[in-house]
Amino acid sequence: MLQKTAPSGPDSPPAIPHAEGVSDDEFRAAMSRLAAGVVLVTAHDPDDGPRGEDVGMTATAFVSVSLDPPLVLVSLREGSRMDDLLSEVDHWGVSLLTESQRHIAGRFAMKGRVSDRLLFEDISYRRGRISGAPLVGGALATLECRTERRVTAGDHTLVIGRVLAADLPSADGGPLTYFRGRYRQLG
Repeated sequence: MLQKTAPSGPDSPPAIPHAEGVSDDEFRAAMSRLAAGVVLVTAHDPDDGPRGEDVGMTATAFVSVSLDPPLVLVSLREGSRMDDLLSEVDHWGVSLLTESQRHIAGRFAMKGRVSDRLLFEDISYRRGRISGAPLVGGALATLECRTERRVTAGDHTLVIGRVLAADLPSADGGPLTYFRGRYRQLG
């Protein structure tokens, strides 16, 4: 039988395992050691106000699923604004961020923000011709997607999207990565 190790120290609460045996803290610590690329998922909400509103969310749980057809998957916290919006609109965008776009990732990862309108205000972007979603200027690549399927998985929704357009606006810099709870640069 494996021994569970809890964070140690006078202020550390004991790790409480789930029925299967791993605690939230143990799972987070293990998964933080998996480096991930950082993307900005965006969509346009046409029903929010007179001209609608753009919505963005930083994601590290984003992967390529299939080449034929071209499919990607993003994991969204269930009940988040992006999860709710992508249950209503089926076209969305993804910008693969560069190491120099760390400030964009941090900005859209903030919890408790009221409106995304100000977050987009000083960011260079173009509107996707298919999705209408903002696509970040200078990103390593941008994708426009159409939702093919939504799958509930624990406290998240897995959104599988068909890639309808892919652009490579920038060849400068490396990818922004996330490792051990921080944004990082390769090499």
